[in-house]
Formats: sequence, structure tokens, C-alpha cells
Amino acid sequence: MMDQAVAVIAVDGPSGSGKGTICQRIAAVLGFHYLDSGALYRLLALAARRHKVPLEDVEDLSVLAEHMDISFRMNADGDHPEVILEGEDVTAQIRTEEVGAGASKVAAIPAVRTALLSRQRAFATAPGLVADGRDMGTVVFPDARVKIFLTASAEERARRRYNQLIGKGESVSLPGLIEQVRARDERDTRREVSPLIPAEGAEVVDTTGVDIEQVVETVLKIVRNAGISTYRV
Repeated sequence: MMDQAVAVIAVDGPSGSGKGTICQRIAAVLGFHYLDSGALYRLLALAARRHKVPLEDVEDLSVLAEHMDISFRMNADGDHPEVILEGEDVTAQIRTEEVGAGASKVAAIPAVRTALLSRQRAFATAPGLVADGRDMGTVVFPDARVKIFLTASAEERARRRYNQLIGKGESVSLPGLIEQVRARDERDTRREVSPLIPAEGAEVVDTTGVDIEQVVETVLKIVRNAGISTYRV
């Protein structure tokens, strides 16, 4: 059971809306813990591939979700979290398009989401938590002090991903990425369990064409208005 005294800021939204960057910045300003819940599903997809567990095998996937050896730590410079699977830094590996597609599939399985629920809630410890995901405010932390839904147009989100991949030297098609984003949105918003929708009472923030600094300030204003004002100096 989550400690009600721990302040939780639940930030939901589709891939490419800026959740990761924004949430890490907010967590750093507040001195709060940070949960990238999407990384858990990506880790499961990667672990399933490594252990040769088919993504259709619900029973074995659920067991793997409950017992996979994972941890998060800040990198040596202290500027971004590293994701560890079975003792190996897989931060880059879980961000591939293949793993992302697998994560979207396993995230639609009710038994998998149930298996990961307690692991996600365990991140809510003092002094507070910024939780980044797709059902943080609706399912995982329904009593969160602050609920925010970040969004952006499919074209904008695909363009951001395109620039990231091109920057890594990968050959990708922008029209193809736009179609992938739209297909994922369709899958995420229409799934029966934990569909991607704004939580009741959530503040919706559209990041299309908006500078990161502006979005951070917008979110911090929402946080301050909720009475969370203990900032790291």
C-alpha cells in the first residue's frame, strides 16, 4: 500500500510527447525519485526475447514480469538514469524500435500489467515520486497529488523520433514512423485494460511546437499550485 504522505506526481501521455525528458527535469528540481514505467514493459520485452519467451505466452510472461532482475541507477555524471537488466546496462537496447513494439504488445496483456503493478507502486517513497507512463494517474497512482497528461500531434511525435534515429545514424522513413505512431496510439487508447486516457482531474498539456523549457515551467506551475513546493536548492 502506498504511503499517502508521499507526494506523487503522475504524468501520462503517448510516446514522444516529451514525458521522459520533462519528468526527469521535474524530479531533479524537486529532488524526487523518478519512475519510467514504460521502461518496465520495454525491459520485459527484452527479457522475453533473451529468455525465448513468446510474447503470446501470457503465463510465462507474467512469471517473468514478477521475477526479472531489474534496477535503476543514475549514471556517473548524475544527469540521467540507467536501466539495468540482470546486471547489464541496457539503457540503449530498450530504446530500439523492435523492443518498443514488443513493449506495446506486452503492455496490452492484463496479467502482465497486474504482475508489474506492485513493482511500480514500490517506487513511491519519501520524499516523493514523479511517475512517467500511460496509466500512472488512472490505475497505478489514482490518489496522486498531481495528475498531468502530456500530449502532442502524431506528426510532431514521429518527427521527434525521426530526428533521434537519424542522429544515431539509422536509416528511417518519416511517413513510416508517422504510421507506426498512429498504430500504437490506436492500440494504446483502445485496449480494454488501462487504456491511454487522461486521468480524472488531470491537467492536459499539449507540447506540440512548444519548447521544453516552457513545458517544464508549465508543469512546475501546476505542481506549485498543488502545494508541492519543497525544491532542491
